[in-house]
Amino acid sequence: MTKAFTTRRKFIKSAATAAAALGASRWTAKSWAQVAGSNEAVRIAVLGLHNRGLDHLGEIKKVPGFRLVGLCDPDQAVLDGHNIKNQKLPDVPKYQDLRKLLEDKNLDAVSIATPNHWHALAAIWAIQAGKDVYVEKPVSHNISEGRRIVEFARKHERIVQAGTQMRSSIEGIKQAVEYVQSGKLGKIKVARALNYKRRPSIGKVTEPQQPPPTVDLDIWTGPAEKLPIMRKQFHYDWHWQWNTGDGDIGNQGIHEMDVARWFLGATDISPMVLTVGGRVGYVDDGQTPNSVVLMHDYPQAPMIFEVRGLPDKTDSKKMDAYKDVAIGVVVECEGGYVTVPNYSLAQVFDNDGKKITEFRGIESHFANFLTAIKSRKSEDLHADILQGHISTALCHLGNISYRVGQQTDPQSIAEQIKSDSALAESYHRMSEHLQANGLDLTQEKLTLGQPLKFDAKTEMFIDGGSEEANKYLTRTYREPFVVPASVS
Repeated sequence: MTKAFTTRRKFIKSAATAAAALGASRWTAKSWAQVAGSNEAVRIAVLGLHNRGLDHLGEIKKVPGFRLVGLCDPDQAVLDGHNIKNQKLPDVPKYQDLRKLLEDKNLDAVSIATPNHWHALAAIWAIQAGKDVYVEKPVSHNISEGRRIVEFARKHERIVQAGTQMRSSIEGIKQAVEYVQSGKLGKIKVARALNYKRRPSIGKVTEPQQPPPTVDLDIWTGPAEKLPIMRKQFHYDWHWQWNTGDGDIGNQGIHEMDVARWFLGATDISPMVLTVGGRVGYVDDGQTPNSVVLMHDYPQAPMIFEVRGLPDKTDSKKMDAYKDVAIGVVVECEGGYVTVPNYSLAQVFDNDGKKITEFRGIESHFANFLTAIKSRKSEDLHADILQGHISTALCHLGNISYRVGQQTDPQSIAEQIKSDSALAESYHRMSEHLQANGLDLTQEKLTLGQPLKFDAKTEMFIDGGSEEANKYLTRTYREPFVVPASVS
């Protein structure tokens, strides 16, 4: 163990101990200003406060060394709402427009929990303004955006942490990764990433909806197209429409695929992807698939990712599981397997299902962010933006394969993927799952995505189907909310 790692661990543990000693009930506006060393505190603002941003506030409050100096959300009702008031925050400036926030010279860092379509541009603007950045997953809405964040971070020497907090499971998941990579279980046969998470219908509207009157729609829309609002719930359900979201492949899948890639030791975006799935089981205003199997054909071993948004069977409230994992990772090796059933635990089993050992523990992702801000070394980050970009790109590749695919009957799908045994097996289990939910796949057909080859160096698709697929590597931006095509 290196001296730097020991020092970092001691710092994080001491930070957590200090936070626990203060107690959640004592985090008042007054205590924010009285943290030890507050004159040297990193002054941070949170962008996006409707959902995940509230978690950011909670995490930031636990880390001595941060001082909250701003809040930003395009919905004034969110800024003024009871969820913010209940946080017992200091009296800080509030903004609907992040450009006004970034003009503040007394701001050192931002944490970004906006909708996906804003992640990249908000991060780049913050970097250009001289701020360090914590950006939620997925770090981008398309692949080119992720690469731009990396380039801007490097040129401007900013610390940029991706919100893939499972990377901060040092005593847990990291130890299991090292166990597998030491060869104790033999060669990896397949790395499975799973997201069996109930996603009911979001409903269907017959005409465009009005946004909440407290929302600055121009700011909220930002880099996305200004399309008619075709969903009942303005907030959150943007996840399931392509203009603003990436579905559960990007919403939850990045966590699981990031960990699966970690086990594989894969340092690049995968060279080939193929997706099978659909939005099935109901008809609503969502566009992204709720049932998916995708394969990344890494040379080390295939990575399979599965999404199931429906329950285990019709009228059930339970979800399926694979080797007792519903949301997590299962790494199958020649001599056994490892399960990662949550963000801080990894368990090792032999091929008979007998537990061999387990690894447990997770550190504060925000404390790690603070450590790197202080050291000015991006290598101190547990989830540097480059790692966030690579794993986010795996999500985008899966979605692109799906979007350029075609609805196909189940027999043809099975025939066309049979040579990929891991993918074929997962597709067979997904088909059984959908049948248990009363679906006839000869009538409600799934989409067989196009198998796509990808060049990790140029970050472009190559060979057959590349022309159509490459169109999804970026988007047409809405002035003045333009992600730069090159770093400056």
